[in-house]
Amino acid sequence: MIVAELFEPRRFRLFESERVPPGPGEIQVRVRHVGICGSDLHYYAEGSIGDVVIRYPVVLGHEPTGEITGGGTGVTGITTGARVLLEPALFCYHCEQCHSGRHNLCDNIRFLSSPPEPGFFREYVNLPAHNVLPMPDSLDSETATLFEPLAVVLHSLQFAHIQLGETLAVFGAGPIGLLTLAALRMTGAGRIWVIEPRAERRELAMQLGASAVIDPAGTDAVRDILRETGKRGVDCAIDCATKAGTIQAACAVTRSAGRTIVTGIPSEPQTEVNFHVLRRKELTIYNIRRSNHETPAAIAMLEANPKLFRTLITHRMDLAQANAAFDMLETGSGGAAKIVISI
Repeated sequence: MIVAELFEPRRFRLFESERVPPGPGEIQVRVRHVGICGSDLHYYAEGSIGDVVIRYPVVLGHEPTGEITGGGTGVTGITTGARVLLEPALFCYHCEQCHSGRHNLCDNIRFLSSPPEPGFFREYVNLPAHNVLPMPDSLDSETATLFEPLAVVLHSLQFAHIQLGETLAVFGAGPIGLLTLAALRMTGAGRIWVIEPRAERRELAMQLGASAVIDPAGTDAVRDILRETGKRGVDCAIDCATKAGTIQAACAVTRSAGRTIVTGIPSEPQTEVNFHVLRRKELTIYNIRRSNHETPAAIAMLEANPKLFRTLITHRMDLAQANAAFDMLETGSGGAAKIVISI
């Protein structure tokens, strides 16, 4: 089978690898499409996420869809050729966090594409049967790759108890920010401001239902939002960018007793936060770690409006174009937002 591996910073190569048969309880899947995630981009450009450092070579990609090609012993009820979604997280199911229902915090988690586990930039993969989910007939394989990041978004909104009609500010209109916006609009949020420096992404945000977009390079976003809300601020601010002071700005525009969500993954392990703003406003800050049981809701949301979510996918490229795809996302060239790789 063909595999794309990152063998040094910013450089992929393709190679042939043995196709291993599925083990007991496993399903083998022919991977068809994989979305590129922001965490993939961190590994590509920086070689790490926080204290998780990759050892080259590594196989990235954890937003996959595909087709069943077979099953190992003990697997029943599968259909060869059936289209499926693939959950990248493998939980132990016996640690304290798993027993408490917070599987996303599993002490022994194996997350495919996070070191040392290989991801899905390969033609075939074997997974435990419970990690292979049926793909709804109404979804195409490319759009369905959004199920994994959308589940993360829904986890953030549920975790922070977002309510009908609340006002929100979303910092960053990359894929996670745009998915956050789409989910908020579909679940009845009130006025939503989106803060994003790239013009093409601000345009996408308007298409997805933003009430207003702000270019932080051209104006003071905090001042503008506070002015428009009569100095009250928004009920909740969501930092999907985590760059250049966005967490500070998110806290600044959040009303007293409001909530700030940090969904994005920062490049820097530390950032400045004005503690007095947090203290005086008695803010609650929610940090998000992947998703936790939100996959069914994410699939249902994609089914409800596939045309809306297809808007996010700006580019479709082949596995052999992995270097070009990641370069586009890192540099912001070509108006790229979400890129889906065909395997």
